[in-house]
Amino acid sequence: MSLKLGLNRVQEVLIMGLMIVLVFAMFSSIAFTDKVSLGVIVFALIFLTTIANQLLEQAKERNKQ
Repeated sequence: MSLKLGLNRVQEVLIMGLMIVLVFAMFSSIAFTDKVSLGVIVFALIFLTTIANQLLEQAKERNKQ
């Protein structure tokens, strides 16, 4: 299974783990503000991971040229 984000397997597993943690948190009995905060943190981590991976790929392409 691939998310088609250009990530390696380890990064994909970590992102799937973050998504699973978020889903479990949404159905737990913690406060709503904690759920929203966790959602924002998970989204930010996934977004930053994707951006960092794209930057690394661009740097590799520049080094090849």
